[in-house]
Amino acid sequence: MSRNIEIKAYARDLNILKKRILGLNSDDANNVLILKQEDVFYNLPECSSGKLKLRKTDSSQELIYYDRKECNEPSLSNYRKCLVPAELEDLLKNALGTWGVVKKVRTLIMVGQTRVHLDSVEDLGNFIELEVVLNENQSSDDGKKIALDLMSLLEISENDLISVSYVNMLNEKKNNIK
Repeated sequence: MSRNIEIKAYARDLNILKKRILGLNSDDANNVLILKQEDVFYNLPECSSGKLKLRKTDSSQELIYYDRKECNEPSLSNYRKCLVPAELEDLLKNALGTWGVVKKVRTLIMVGQTRVHLDSVEDLGNFIELEVVLNENQSSDDGKKIALDLMSLLEISENDLISVSYVNMLNEKKNNIK
C-alpha cells in the first residue's frame, strides 16, 4: 500500500498561494496541471475505516481506496489506486450504492516529493492540500516535517487546517440545510 502525509486547509486566495508555490519551484513553472475531477464515494461495510471513491477526469477513471484519520494536523494516509474502465461506475453504484459526490477544479503542482493541490470545490470554496508522498525508507515523522516546513513557507496557518474530507463537509452542509 502506498503512503503519504496529508494536510488540508482553507485557502483565502488561490492565486497568491500559486505564486508562492511557483516561487519555491521556479524550474517547474511549466508543470502546472489543471484537472476537472469528480469523486463518487461508495458505501462500504461498517467495519471498514477507509473510503472508496471513483475519481473521474476528462481522460481517465481511477478507483481509489484510502484510510486516513481525520484530524487538523499532518496525518498518515494509506492508499491504493488503479485505473478502471468506465463500465465499472455503474457496477459499483448498483452493488454498493453511493453516499457522496465531490466536484472540483484542481491545480496540481509538484514541489519535490509533495503534491500541492489548489482546489476549488463546488458548493464549498477554495482549499489547499499537501500530500507528501513517502518512499518506502521514509517514516511518517519525515513526511510530517516536510509538510510542516512547506506549510511555513506557504504561510499556511494551523488555524486554517481542516480535519474532515470534502465529502464529509458537503454532507454536513447538506444536512444542516434540511
